[in-house]
Amino acid sequence: MELGISLHPIDIGLISAYFVIAIGLGIWFGRKHDTASDFFLAGRGMLWPVIGLSLFASNISSTTLVGLAGSAYSTGISVFNYEWMAAVVLVVFAVFFLPAILRAQVYTMPEFLSKRYDDRARTYFSLLTLFLNIVVDTAGGLFAGALLLQMMFPALDIWTTVTVLAIAAGIYTIAGGLAAVMFTDAIQAVLLVIGSVLITIFALEQVGGWDAVVAAVPQDKLSLIRPPGDPGVPWPGLVTGVFLLGFYFWCTNQFMVQRLLAAKNINHGRWGALFAGFLKLPVLFIMVVPGTIAILLYPDIEDPNLVYPTMLVDLLPVGIMGLVLAGFVAALMSQIDSTLNSASTLVTMDFVRRIWPQLNPHQLMRAGQISTFVFMLLAVLWAPQIAKFQSIFEYLQAVLAYTVPPIVAMFVFGVLWRRANASGGFAALVVGGLAGVVFFIGNQVLVDEPVISFLYVAPILFVISSITLVVVSLMTPPPLPEKTEGLLWTPATWHAESEDLAALPWWQNYRILSVGLLAVTAVIVISFW
Repeated sequence: MELGISLHPIDIGLISAYFVIAIGLGIWFGRKHDTASDFFLAGRGMLWPVIGLSLFASNISSTTLVGLAGSAYSTGISVFNYEWMAAVVLVVFAVFFLPAILRAQVYTMPEFLSKRYDDRARTYFSLLTLFLNIVVDTAGGLFAGALLLQMMFPALDIWTTVTVLAIAAGIYTIAGGLAAVMFTDAIQAVLLVIGSVLITIFALEQVGGWDAVVAAVPQDKLSLIRPPGDPGVPWPGLVTGVFLLGFYFWCTNQFMVQRLLAAKNINHGRWGALFAGFLKLPVLFIMVVPGTIAILLYPDIEDPNLVYPTMLVDLLPVGIMGLVLAGFVAALMSQIDSTLNSASTLVTMDFVRRIWPQLNPHQLMRAGQISTFVFMLLAVLWAPQIAKFQSIFEYLQAVLAYTVPPIVAMFVFGVLWRRANASGGFAALVVGGLAGVVFFIGNQVLVDEPVISFLYVAPILFVISSITLVVVSLMTPPPLPEKTEGLLWTPATWHAESEDLAALPWWQNYRILSVGLLAVTAVIVISFW
């Protein structure tokens, strides 16, 4: 399908207005920043609505929009399991892990591992996160944005589109730091939801409503819970692999957790996390279902990555297209700005500050701005390589499945088990990392198609890493008191919080809000079982 078109001046004006606003916010916030805390953590003063919207916008990026619609088109709505599971993960995070992380007063998640274990864990996780930020997150976002722009402007090559998008996001990220990133994310989240709702409405009108979709689409593509051999999301992989990958993404990934590190206090952090989990639930109806509708509208699309861009260009009228395109570009910018800012934070706080401890806060901020620019260039160079993979979503999830289970094990046991020590943590990284390489070569490189789903690989690697951590920790001396003080969740933590929560109205009690979020999630899952 040839979709190269000439945009109406109204559409061009709306897209241009978004770019101007985003870059203007970056410059405005940049005037107020002079320290590393200002630049990297927005002065630790963010409120829950901005945190929740920023988390949502950073997660629902252009790669997610393209990937969700494409996967729903090819394998069905079971891809939504990644979305609703986020609500469950964020409840677990808010209850058990966020208090320890905020008490640690760290800039980065690797810095937390350093406090709980040692600098070996910090260095390994920093390097791994930098790799994933650039190769998976930033490059994936640039590639997804380039797909859309190439459909609209066929004369542009992928290098040109990727470069322009990276420069635009890089300008306000370098200028304004995390505050600019989070406030532009809040705007982007609103645009994103409006655009997604409009595409869903127009698509349903084209096919004759939801009843027509249910009647024509195979029932297996409208079911969330799939059998063990399902090519999309088999149910055993749902309860193990999807949760593990979600835990890494929401609870340990620097570019997501950095928003929570910027919270004004623990309550705003928890409310923001739960708000983000709530925002994930409507994704089924406004981002996944359109991919299912596309089965009826465009039955001959060969590349699932083109489903969302095709619907956007083909269904929307003048003005509306400009608004939705602005939302798509906003989603793209949200992912790029988030990963660039988190990557610069990691380099500055986990490497530059350790190598040159004499640098003052202003110099550290400058180091962060320079590293942001460098990572922007690296992402531009790698993004075109993603075309070699079958789909963006497959690319994103498969890379994580082979690399992050040892990190998840370290965080889980580090916060919940006092006996976990540095020797056990490092052993888990070595053994789990080597096992991941072996599985990747045997399951991805030496065969034409994977023998084991990556959703099964992730829990296998997690078990291997966990056993290694426990055995080595028990064989070596226990950690020193300073390695556990304030960094654990214990039953005493729960009882102490109960007294504080008793003084709050019910709508500010995160436990009640968590139960409500889990109940709404259960209703949706059961309805589409």
